[in-house]
Amino acid sequence: MKLLIVEDDKTIASGLEYSLKQEGYQVTICHRAQEAVEIIDTQLNTISLCLFDLSLPDGSGYDLCRRVKASADVPVIFLTVVDDEVNVVMGLDMGADDYITKPFRIRELSSRIKTVLRRYQKNNTQEKDSIQLGIIEIFPLEGKVYKAQLELALTALEYRLLMIFINHRGQVLSREQLLEMIWDVAGEFVNDNTLTVYIKRLRKKIEDNPQKPMLIETVRGLGYRMVAENVKK
Repeated sequence: MKLLIVEDDKTIASGLEYSLKQEGYQVTICHRAQEAVEIIDTQLNTISLCLFDLSLPDGSGYDLCRRVKASADVPVIFLTVVDDEVNVVMGLDMGADDYITKPFRIRELSSRIKTVLRRYQKNNTQEKDSIQLGIIEIFPLEGKVYKAQLELALTALEYRLLMIFINHRGQVLSREQLLEMIWDVAGEFVNDNTLTVYIKRLRKKIEDNPQKPMLIETVRGLGYRMVAENVKK
């Protein structure tokens, strides 16, 4: 993992570089904001985390943080001698992930770096978790559904109905079972007749041909079933 460190105090920067390299990180050091801007603009996709001193001879760590966050979801930790609530809040409000006051112990900084990186890795993994349903892709953590990469506008009840079918794929669900599971979602009254309407609407949005559904089948006399082989996680 590559860290970008922007610190005008060359003694501190040298100590950080040595210690973090000992822990297996690749380290790029800048002593001025303009040097960092050039790296952010050309190499940000190679950087795993940024450590920015707030007070620099030709700029501010705040400006560098804004530049990073405007371009990519890369974590930023501020290094500063200032320890007051206003600066902490300002830094966190603009997207900084942590804030450490000088002087600090390298072990404390290392621990914070690892914590932030773990959090980002976990979030990125979760964001990538999706369910594939033919050309339909569902992101449960975001509550979003896409068809051929275009987001579908599903109501809360339609989304709930879709997730019920996915979570019971391959199973025949009776109308009574479906009504039980979607009862009063989004504060709407659902009865046997409105269930038919919602299934029709859902099919219209997710099926290529709603008249001949391939995803949500009608099992005559029993209910409905989502075809299991169409669903991939």
